[in-house]
Formats: sequence, structure tokens, C-alpha cells
Amino acid sequence: MLKSMNTKIIKRRLIGLAFIICHLAFSVALTSCNDEWKDEQYEKYISFKAPLDDNGVTAVYVPYSRHNDDGSLMFGSEGKSSYDLPVIVAGTTRNGRDINVQVGHSDTLSTLNYERFGSPTYRADITDLYYKDMSDYTQYPANVTVKSGDDVALLRINFDFKGIDMVEKWVLPIEVKKGEGYDPHPRKNYAKAMLRVYPYNDYSGNYSATTLTVTNAADPNNATGMETTRGYVVDENSVFFYMGNIDETRVDRRFYKVKFEFIPSSADGKQGMVRLSSDNAEKNNFVQHGTPQYRIYEQADEVRPYLLHHYVIISGIEYDYTDYTSVENYPMNYTTKGILTLERQLNTQIPNEDQAIQW
Repeated sequence: MLKSMNTKIIKRRLIGLAFIICHLAFSVALTSCNDEWKDEQYEKYISFKAPLDDNGVTAVYVPYSRHNDDGSLMFGSEGKSSYDLPVIVAGTTRNGRDINVQVGHSDTLSTLNYERFGSPTYRADITDLYYKDMSDYTQYPANVTVKSGDDVALLRINFDFKGIDMVEKWVLPIEVKKGEGYDPHPRKNYAKAMLRVYPYNDYSGNYSATTLTVTNAADPNNATGMETTRGYVVDENSVFFYMGNIDETRVDRRFYKVKFEFIPSSADGKQGMVRLSSDNAEKNNFVQHGTPQYRIYEQADEVRPYLLHHYVIISGIEYDYTDYTSVENYPMNYTTKGILTLERQLNTQIPNEDQAIQW
């Protein structure tokens, strides 16, 4: 009987000791697990904040001329502007040292063009659809420093848009170069930025064209409409549209530009006339009828009061043109007539103008 009692006592003590050991092991494991999250979980690779869209580029909207708060030109002359491209240090912990990141031109634009549009050996004029390198219109430093304690730095890209022809699809290709003490992000496109740059002024952008009709002279009773059309920057007070229903998917689009010059008649510039012209009128037979008018007004959103709707309405548009390149030796005459409406939504809580516009 005594022997049986001693055995039970020993078993109880062993069970208790096992419980203490398991508890200590669990506590150590839990502490170790918690400490792991204090350490870096990933490599601190360097990348850009430039997510690609379905066309393999990043749309970037930059004012044609950047202005100070008082309206004066920030860089001294019309057509000069800037854009800050974020350079990011990856990781789960804060960057603890200064990193001097080397940046430069990327040579991947030709690959992108081939993947998106095909080879010139298939069709000679296909290169008219290619993205064009806009490096000649830009300047940026060869390096940018991410300071200790920061995970993001801004690469200042300066633009000189004076004289740029937006008939070309301009792209600025930049990449993170290999440097001392860091590695460019190995994931495809993270360390590269393919910036599809759209300079804008007060009148450029995507216009609603549902009230604009295009009529073929051979079938005057069958007018067709469009949903949207884009106005591209020419200078501070002018944009161009492609005539009728022509757009940038046409290889011959450069022959069908119609310039809209906005001429204010009021002190605040919110209304006036629009002068239309074409630099290829001898061939496309451009003729303007009447004098279009424009007006600008703004309206607060009824549901979100911080949101401001900014409208530019061009009325009284009417012009004729000839499409002489679609079908060889068969020119087609058209009349375009109606109204165009541009809407921009502005977030008034954001002081930076180009960031406030919800593109």
C-alpha cells in the first residue's frame, strides 16, 4: 500500500514537472515569435511608385506650365513644369541609413512597343503607333538620396514642353540602376517607370462628345456620334482635337489635327470665343463655319461638398474636312457639328492642383 502511494506521488510530480516544462517552452516560443516581427522580413529593395496600366505605361498628368500660388510662372517661362516621382525603400521596418539611389534612362521602350504594337516588318507604318521617348524634353538628377528614417524620396523630373507635338505618344522610361549598398527591386517593372506624360492646361482633357455629330457628305441623313474625344495641349491657351471621329489609334492621325485657341472676352477668362485652325488645311480641306464660344463654370457636389465640378463647355462647333488617307484615291468629305463638354472633379481638400484633380 505504501509503495502504491509513493508511485502515485511520483506520477503527480512528473505530470506537474512536465506541465511546467511545456509552459516554459510555450512562453519561450511565443517570445521568440513576437521578437521575429521586430526584425526585417524582406530585402530592402529599391523601386518606383509607378504602377502600370493595361497598356504597359503609367499615366502622369503634369501642368503645361507650373505656377506659383500668386499665378506667376514657377520656372520663369511658359511650358516649363515638373513632376516628383516617388522612390521607395521596401521592407517591414523603417529605413535606418542614407541610401544614395542611382537612376537613369531605361532601354526597355523598344521591347514595350514590340509587345504592344508589333514589328515594322509586319506593317511599315506601325511605328506611327509606337510610344516615343521624351527624354529630350526632360532633365532629372542621376541620383536621389533616401534619408535615414525615411522610406520614400522624391525624384524631381523637370519638363520643357515648349513646342512639343502631342500627336506623338510620349513616354519617359526611367529605371533604378545598380548601386552601392542596395539592390533594385527584382520584380518585373518595380524598378522601372514607364511614364506616359500628359501635359495639361485649363482646356485639355477628355471631353464628352455625345452632342457632337459627324456626317458623311455622301450620306447626309446618317449622322454618327461619339462618346468622348481628347483635347491635347498645344500651348497655354490652346489644344488640338483630331477631326471628326479620328483618334490616336490611327497611324495617319497627324494629318487631321484641328487647333482650338481660347480667346477670353471676360476679365475672369471664364467665357470667350474659340478660333479653329488646321496646319494641314490644303490637304484635309478644313473649313470652319461660324465662331464657337466657350464658358467655364463650377459647381459643388451635392453629396460630397469637398468635391468641386469644373466644366468647360464649347458650343457652336461646326467645320468641314476631307479624309483623304483612309481609302487610297477615294477622299471622303465630312461635317462635324455640335458641343463639347469637359468635366474635371477637384478635391478642394488637397492644396496641390495636379493632385487635387481626380483624373
